[in-house]
Amino acid sequence: MQTPERAQPAHQTSVPDLARMRRQYAEEGLAEQELAPDPVAQFDRWFTQAEQAGLVEPNAMVLSTADAEGRPSARTVLLKGVDERGFVFFTNYGSRKGTELAANPNAALLFPWHPIERQVIVTGSVERTGRDETAAYFRTRPHGSQLGAWASEQSSPVASREVLEQRFAELASRYPEGEGVPVPPFWGGFRVIPRTVEFWQGRTNRLHDRLRYTAGPDGWTVERLCP
Repeated sequence: MQTPERAQPAHQTSVPDLARMRRQYAEEGLAEQELAPDPVAQFDRWFTQAEQAGLVEPNAMVLSTADAEGRPSARTVLLKGVDERGFVFFTNYGSRKGTELAANPNAALLFPWHPIERQVIVTGSVERTGRDETAAYFRTRPHGSQLGAWASEQSSPVASREVLEQRFAELASRYPEGEGVPVPPFWGGFRVIPRTVEFWQGRTNRLHDRLRYTAGPDGWTVERLCP
């Protein structure tokens, strides 16, 4: 009779006990009567407060996309423009996010402002910005970042770090500091046109405030969501 094998112990890691990691949120609440009439105005108000609180890169946002089969991916990008038309960021159109947005032009944005116990979540359709808008932004980028947009075939495999740096060096020789760098034809902006914008404020006992704007034919409506 064979002796049953003993179960192997689970691999031990140095990660702390995640089940016990928690903090109590205690910031002031968010009430419906405090909201701006539209989500862009409310976002502007909260973004200003995040800047004043000293958050590092408050314009950093998690961009979530999905391919044609619905398989999701996410990464952090930087917000570079916002107005009544939507939220704008720039990237290589051949990158993973670029190809996914070409196949499935919908996205979600998450601004994780943890130090002030706030989040903003945007969902909506996506369109490319015009080339004039892309060129205007590209000219504001530092010279090195302009060259980097040409050097990096974003999301594509590269043989080594040295190959990437060699590409950059060749471009720096071709376009020295002070000389205009053309906008790459494969690079540009995307605008997320919001369908919903949720403002999340941490509260005690996990009874957080969640107020969501939803776009409709007659403008924006606001509803409170359970936390």
